[in-house]
Amino acid sequence: MTSEYGHEHEAPGSPARSEPGRLPVPAVLGAPFAARTWRAFGYIWLSLPIATVTFVYAVTTLALGAGLLVTFIGVPVLALGLAGCRGIGVLERARARALLAVRVAEPRPVRGRKPGVLGWMTSVIKSGESWRQLLYTFLHFPWAVFAFCLAVPLWAYGWAMLTYPLWRWVFPRYADVPGIQLYGDGHREIYLDTPGEVALASMIGLVLTLLVPYLVRGLTAVDRLLVAGLLGPSRLENRVVELESDRGAVVDTASADLRRIERQLRDGAQSRLEGLEAELGLAKDKLAQDPQAAARLVEAAHGEVKSVLQELRGLARGIHPAILTDRGLGPALSALAARCPVPVRVGVDLPDRPAPAVEGIAYFAVSELLRNVGRHSGARSARVDVWRSGHRLMLQVADDGRGGADPGAGTGLAALARRMDAVDGVLVVDSPAGTGTTVTAEIPWRTP
Repeated sequence: MTSEYGHEHEAPGSPARSEPGRLPVPAVLGAPFAARTWRAFGYIWLSLPIATVTFVYAVTTLALGAGLLVTFIGVPVLALGLAGCRGIGVLERARARALLAVRVAEPRPVRGRKPGVLGWMTSVIKSGESWRQLLYTFLHFPWAVFAFCLAVPLWAYGWAMLTYPLWRWVFPRYADVPGIQLYGDGHREIYLDTPGEVALASMIGLVLTLLVPYLVRGLTAVDRLLVAGLLGPSRLENRVVELESDRGAVVDTASADLRRIERQLRDGAQSRLEGLEAELGLAKDKLAQDPQAAARLVEAAHGEVKSVLQELRGLARGIHPAILTDRGLGPALSALAARCPVPVRVGVDLPDRPAPAVEGIAYFAVSELLRNVGRHSGARSARVDVWRSGHRLMLQVADDGRGGADPGAGTGLAALARRMDAVDGVLVVDSPAGTGTTVTAEIPWRTP
């Protein structure tokens, strides 16, 4: 097994923090010019025409398809309308990815259970993703109108008022008025023309210019939620994909275990039994001619049989120890710790026994971790703690070795993490260089 210890690594640096009491002035002043702000503003600007077109398309196809359902024509019209909404989803996911940095997974393509066009239309109409993307077109339109009507005028007014001192000269030269007219009724007219009024207008424009970027980002946060919630795979589909991946990991793990057992039997017990067969055959041939030599061969074969039996018992213990089935996790882990070359303290605090499958997963997880401790950690002592927390079985293996364990550097911890993930478990490795390693695992508790 590749060593997983002794690799020094630095913890990721924490982000720089501003001193207490200091305002992030550069960030505020730079917000109107930040690329993130302009991308968000561009997203809002494009949303209005795109949402208008997609809303009209969705309403038209849905109304036409529903109205024609009394005839057979309504089914293909509705299917094509929903397929178009799925195409709109592709466009909107790409736009959100480019302008908002929102990466949403593509939903599964529609696959007809029945061959032919009719099967495809049925699958499109029955697909939940199709209807959720249709819902997106209905919800996105009013929000796009609101966001556009709020963000664009405030953005324009903010920049116009901020730069008013630079272009106020246009009014007296070309309009024969001293400035922007604020009020006029034929008897009284009010203009922004005095230096104080111009300065106040510019200050108001500065405030709007600095605050509108954060308003724009807040508005696009709703767009992020709409895209992530309605245009991506559903929770059920994500769970199906996760279970399929976990099933693949379980199959791979079981296949690897079977190959390991086959290899141990072939290279160990099987080859030794073949040697015993040869020795006993030789003893049988010498039994009549040289009884003493035959007796010595039988005696040697008897000793070899004892050794093979011990090896088979160890192999059977590695598959599933009898003590785990008969007495539970506590005694089984104590027996496991007794065979570790490093002194191990075991603490098991469980109110009752979990399901046998959960006990087996916990046992083999601790076995793998103690094997790593004995081979790679250089520890003087270790401890194993097992307890229940709510609906989770918690186990922790800690040692005082050299640390530096990296799940990505070896095969043991990475394989164990995949096994935990396959049963909705979690594996967390804390291994600072020079201070030992602590591995904590969570496994769903299932009662027998």
